Amino acid sequence: MTNKDLDSLNTLPVPPPRDTAKSAALSAALAAFENVQSAPQASVGNVRPISQSQPGTRRSIMTLARQHYALAASLAALVVAAPVAFQISQSERNAPLEIVRAPEPADHGLAKKEVPKLQSEADEKRKIASEMIATDSERQSAAEVVIAGQPASAPSIEPLPTAPSPPIGPSRDQVVDLVGRSQIGVTDRPGKLEQRPSDGLGAVQQRPIGVLPYDQESNRIAQSSEGGSEDARALAPRAATNLAAPGESRPNLHLEGGEDRDRFTAADQNPIKQTAADPVSTFSVDVDTASYAFVRRALNAGRLPPQAAVRTEEMINYFRYDYPAPESATEPFKPTVTVVPSPWNATNKLVHIGIKGYDLKSTERPRANLVFLIDTSGSMAPQDRLPLVKNGLRMLVDELKPDDTVALVTYASGSGIALEPTKISEKSKILAALERLGAGGSTAGASGIEDAYRLAEANFDKSAVNRIILATDGDFNVGITEDGDLKSLIERKRAAGIFLSILGVGAGNYNDRLMQTLAQSGNGVAAYADTLNEARKILVEEASSTLFPIAKDVKIQVEWNPARVSEYRLLGYETRALKREDFNNDKVDAGDIGSGHTVTAIYEITPVGAEKKGVDDLRYAAPAKPAAPVVAASASNELGFLKIRAKLPNAEISTPLSLAITDALSKPALSDAAPDVRFATAVAGFAELLRGSPHLSGFTYDDVLALAGPARGDDPFGERSEFLNLVRLAKSVPR
Repeated sequence: MTNKDLDSLNTLPVPPPRDTAKSAALSAALAAFENVQSAPQASVGNVRPISQSQPGTRRSIMTLARQHYALAASLAALVVAAPVAFQISQSERNAPLEIVRAPEPADHGLAKKEVPKLQSEADEKRKIASEMIATDSERQSAAEVVIAGQPASAPSIEPLPTAPSPPIGPSRDQVVDLVGRSQIGVTDRPGKLEQRPSDGLGAVQQRPIGVLPYDQESNRIAQSSEGGSEDARALAPRAATNLAAPGESRPNLHLEGGEDRDRFTAADQNPIKQTAADPVSTFSVDVDTASYAFVRRALNAGRLPPQAAVRTEEMINYFRYDYPAPESATEPFKPTVTVVPSPWNATNKLVHIGIKGYDLKSTERPRANLVFLIDTSGSMAPQDRLPLVKNGLRMLVDELKPDDTVALVTYASGSGIALEPTKISEKSKILAALERLGAGGSTAGASGIEDAYRLAEANFDKSAVNRIILATDGDFNVGITEDGDLKSLIERKRAAGIFLSILGVGAGNYNDRLMQTLAQSGNGVAAYADTLNEARKILVEEASSTLFPIAKDVKIQVEWNPARVSEYRLLGYETRALKREDFNNDKVDAGDIGSGHTVTAIYEITPVGAEKKGVDDLRYAAPAKPAAPVVAASASNELGFLKIRAKLPNAEISTPLSLAITDALSKPALSDAAPDVRFATAVAGFAELLRGSPHLSGFTYDDVLALAGPARGDDPFGERSEFLNLVRLAKSVPR
């Protein structure tokens, strides 16, 4: 306010003095003081605005006060009231956000509706402050002062510009998994805010909301007409925050381009082992393919994948190989072995082991009894997440038989049944239930798993394949969150005949480590879909191998001949290593092989007499003397001996299978090997490059292209051509 503005007041009639103004201002000031004193300790609020008046202005005010005492009293009351009201507004704005303790309302039009007025203490303070600075019809020059979102008139006071105080963020107990989750709800206290993403990158908008009533006795939220059936939305007591109802899609706090919080198991690469000291290698088969799809997503985004995300065996096993197949289900698989020169170490050889599972005919496969467990939390809203999952499951439904059964369980802040077990013959009902699914809430995945198992147990069919398919983009942050607890739960259910497979989507908060643990514990496959085409490959083209096992607890053991092989190294399978004694122990769990599945393992060996070895012999200690051999090692033409153990799907005792790795299986040049062997070798070399393996001597991306290109073969689905493009992308990505 300037001297000119003050001089203009001389022309206004003097209003009658109001005794209530002074008392009201003092009351508001005392109330604000008590409110600030009782508030929890937090960031300092904005500095109280102070007018920068010139000395001449002060003299003008004093002169005016002496001439118009009544007017001066009114102005003084207004000057006191305005800052007080401003402080009340600031204290309300800076109060910590509170989380809704009830499920999220289904009607998202609440933002456009009037929030009911609550006669709280804060309302009373705002009412008093508004009355003190109420508009008088005579004061046309007064500016608006906004208090708690309501305009009121007062003389214009220019505050000093102040730096914004740091926001008081929600605590860990208040917000569950803030990054990549849905909106943060608040209590029904007026003035509280809900965070939702704006159109800006990472920006957050705030708006007042209301909360639908919540029945504490029945643990249910009142549903709107489009919120789905009440029975399907019943909540367990553990579900304390909002529940994503079928049929609605809500904005979320997923921050595109934000911090990369994907988690992978950081396993050390397999070392070179001396055959004389440790001649036996044992591991479980791995039919997962998630690593390849994650690598592809990273390279298509113009960056190299994290080294921990690259699992060599999953990169190799992503592709189809035309290995010889067994002739009947009683012989679940057939091994194929080829020995070729190593393309990255001239003195070494590669031992390529391929396994092809029996391909069940349509008339031979059992009935499928499936439960789709779908993550509908807020972070699943993007097109490459829940919409992709829904489209993929629609395609899977088209592949199932009419007597197969499907049920839907969803989880967000809580979990519920979206579709009771339904025959595929009622396909329209299943597709309608999928269509209603929408994203919103946090991620109570553990409660969803428990509910899915309860539903699977209630509808268990001993003659069918009972499997849960979990589709999710990340972590569980509500309920059981310890990997060990989840692992124990899934292992118990596996023993009862209910298996678990994983379909991962999305990036930025993907917990690959947990997904691998769950799939391995549930005798299932961990797959990752970065595109709809990948979802089609997993759920349609490989549906039979994904859903119907032909052998379980499949273990591989290779004993190397120390007279022929001085060193060996297994490429990949670090997370599948077993102890030597685990091989014959039928109580030790291992991977399963589905109908028509292929599994490939590659060893790099150093023949005895090679000029260059990875590990030097000991100078002082003599090698341990092995027991008397069954076969004279020095006279044998065997490089090693391959042993496989597996159980038929309904058996509890494993059956052994063995094959000698002889010189007859060797090829003089890599180019003499079958295209599948050469292509798998190229993929293995590519994976080792991405992992930064120290065991490659001068092998480059160009060498991968030169090896894989001629071995591409027919490639009916274009997967091998796509691999060549990925190698070119990796070559061009800055290191």
